[in-house]
Amino acid sequence: MASLPARPAPRSSDSARHHIVFLLLERFTLMAYAAAIEPLRLANRAAGKPLYSWKLVSESGDTVTCSNGTQISVKDGLGDIPNDAMIVVCGGVDVQRATTPAILSWLRKRARHGNIIGGICTGAWTLAKAGLLDGHRATIHWENHDALIEDFPEIDLTKSVFVIHGKRLTSAGGTAPLDMMLTLITNSEGADLAHAVADQLIYSSIRTNRDTQRLSIPARIGVRHPKLARVIEFMENHIEDPISPSDLANEVDMSTRQLERLFRRYLNRSPKRYYMELRLERARNLLMQTDMSVISVALATGFTSPSHFSKCYRAHYNTTPYRERGTHGTEEEDGPESE
Repeated sequence: MASLPARPAPRSSDSARHHIVFLLLERFTLMAYAAAIEPLRLANRAAGKPLYSWKLVSESGDTVTCSNGTQISVKDGLGDIPNDAMIVVCGGVDVQRATTPAILSWLRKRARHGNIIGGICTGAWTLAKAGLLDGHRATIHWENHDALIEDFPEIDLTKSVFVIHGKRLTSAGGTAPLDMMLTLITNSEGADLAHAVADQLIYSSIRTNRDTQRLSIPARIGVRHPKLARVIEFMENHIEDPISPSDLANEVDMSTRQLERLFRRYLNRSPKRYYMELRLERARNLLMQTDMSVISVALATGFTSPSHFSKCYRAHYNTTPYRERGTHGTEEEDGPESE
C-alpha cells in the first residue's frame, strides 16, 4: 500500500511532514469530506505536533456549496502545489457536471508531476474521466458503481470501501474515507496513532480494503435464509440478462412453486416482481448518473423493448424514463414514451 509522501524539509513555517490538498467539487458530499479531513486534525492533536497540514481548493478559488446546501470557504484555486502533496478530489451529486475541462487538465498536470491523487465518494469518476485510473484498481460509492463501469469499462472496479493502488487512492462515500485515512496514518505514522484517532472518533472497528461497502444480503433484506440470499445474489448479478424463475429455482434445488412461496413468505412479493424492482432500481441509477441513452439503459437492465421499459418504469416510479432523465437536464422529455 502507498503511504502519504514525506516532505524532505519543512516549507516556510509549515513543519508538517504530510500535506494534503482537498479539491472540492460543486455539490460535494460533506460527510465524506469530513470523514477524510477530521482524522488528520485528530492525528496532529494525538501526536502533539503538526504531522499533517492541508488546504482547500476549488476550480475558481471561491466558496463551494456541498450537496446539503452548506457552503465551505476556499481561498485557493487550481494553482501550483508541491509535487509531494497528496490531492483528494471530493465529489458528490452530479459529478459529471462538476468535472470541468479545467479540473481535468489540472489533475492530469499534477499526475505528470508525480502527485498522489485520490477521489472520495464520486471523486473516482473525475479521476476516471481524467484517465488517471487506467491500469489501476479503484472503487466508488456503490450507487455509482454501475454507472462508472458503463462509462469506463477498462477500469478494474471493486466494491471495497477503499482502494490504495500505486499513486491512486479511491474511497466510497459515507464513512469509508475515514477507514482510508486511518490506514494511511497507520502506514505513515504507525498503528498506535491510528488507533488513538479511531478512539477519539468513537470508531471501534477500522475497515480494510478487503471490506465491501454494502451490508450482506441477509442483513439488507432482514431475513437469514441461505437459499433466498443466493437467489437474490443471482438476480443482482444478472440484471442485463435476467434469469427465468425456473432457472433461479434450479440454482438452489427448489421447485418454482417453492421459490414463489419463499419470496411471498419473507418479502411479500413474487420472485418476478422482486427481480423487476431490482432492474428498475439499476435503471434509475443509470439514468441519473450517466449520459447513456434511455434505449441503452433499457438494454443494460434486460429490457429488449423501449416501450415495455417505459411502461414498467412509469408503473413503478410514476414517471417515464425520459421525464426522469429530463429532470436532470441531460435529455429531452419528448422521447418515445408510448407503450
